[in-house]
Amino acid sequence: MNPVSLHESRMPSLFEREDEPPGTNASGEKGVATLLSPTQDNNGTAVEKAPARRVMRMNPTGRRFRRAFFPDATDQEWSDWKWQLRNRIQTLDLLRQMVNLSIDEEKALELGGGLLPFAVTPHYMGLVDPLNPEQAIRRAMIPTVYELRKCPGEADDPLGEDHQSPVEGMVHRYPDRVLLLVTGYCSSYCRYCTRSRVVGHGALSPETERLQAAFDYIARHTEIRDVLISGGDPLTLGDERLEWILKSLRAIRHVEVIRIGTKVPAVLPQRVTPQLVRMLRRYHPLWMSLHFMHPDECCYETARACNLLADAGLPLGSQTVLLKGINDNVETMRQLVHALMKMRVRPYYLYQCDPITGSAHFRTSVSKGIEIIQGLRGFTSGYAVPQYVIDAPGGGGKIPLMANYVVGRDGDDLLLRNYEGRDFRYPDPCGA
Repeated sequence: MNPVSLHESRMPSLFEREDEPPGTNASGEKGVATLLSPTQDNNGTAVEKAPARRVMRMNPTGRRFRRAFFPDATDQEWSDWKWQLRNRIQTLDLLRQMVNLSIDEEKALELGGGLLPFAVTPHYMGLVDPLNPEQAIRRAMIPTVYELRKCPGEADDPLGEDHQSPVEGMVHRYPDRVLLLVTGYCSSYCRYCTRSRVVGHGALSPETERLQAAFDYIARHTEIRDVLISGGDPLTLGDERLEWILKSLRAIRHVEVIRIGTKVPAVLPQRVTPQLVRMLRRYHPLWMSLHFMHPDECCYETARACNLLADAGLPLGSQTVLLKGINDNVETMRQLVHALMKMRVRPYYLYQCDPITGSAHFRTSVSKGIEIIQGLRGFTSGYAVPQYVIDAPGGGGKIPLMANYVVGRDGDDLLLRNYEGRDFRYPDPCGA
């Protein structure tokens, strides 16, 4: 990689940016700010522990992490998604206690990082390898100096979403569907995020007025039959607020399908509660697009969350970003898609990493993506093979990419090559 330049102006500190949980009620009021410890508020004042809740079984790695860094947290607190949000790892001092930071990580955190703030839930931090800076989850969550470099072809809004937004926080790119960004908040921030220009900065709040303007637009445009709710992460909203959004969309008669895009089952599986899924199932047909990038994410808690959603009748599909040094080999991708299938999640898309500013160290060649698809096709079930796509820069939409299994023609025969590299003929008269 030959970087062009560092960002011309220093970004605000990772730890100074506006980033609080979105409102959890119908009025859109913001939640409490991040706690510095399980038993202190932002001012250091002692607070009462959370009331007893359903206790969730833990993966062994997470249990060891909890004992080391949150020894005072009860089982009920750890299993409470709101506790997880209040206790996200957001400070450099706390991160230093948990991870042996590399020089590149330390420098990035001290300089302020790229476009995104830094935050990781305790659950997800429990999956991070504290000694290996090349571990997949660690690379995806902890910034390095490489994201401070802008390379040719990169942009803050590579997909041109801002130019296809007739209403604030809504993208109308395809004829019959829209993307509705209900919040800019995430429980944990992936360093390769396509929407890092708006995510984590308080730029998109779940305010009633803004969302109502989007509902009014959808109601006026009868060609819209499909709404994808995304953000940020919609499942960081409280049940009441999320239900208000779903109910408002269901009141528009020509909206046939609603989808929710989320990474919560991977980074905050405690959010998927029986109460949440009971609410969601009232608004079918409802689909859910999940984001998984590595088999290490597929722990017990995540499988439980996915099973609860599937049991509620939600079809689950995974959208995976192809990332250099994280999942850019056939064996890792095969392990991931097999783990997803066991959790009742269908591998849906494999995305070529978008050229977001500071993402060059994450991007692979397109040939690498085709190689991976070739390594899956025929070597695992068709359900486990995602569609490899590029989301075209500038707002061109998703363009599928695949290996060329059509070799050519010989008269009325079509010449084909299978996954093993063997050639076959198929009768296909040209004039038929």
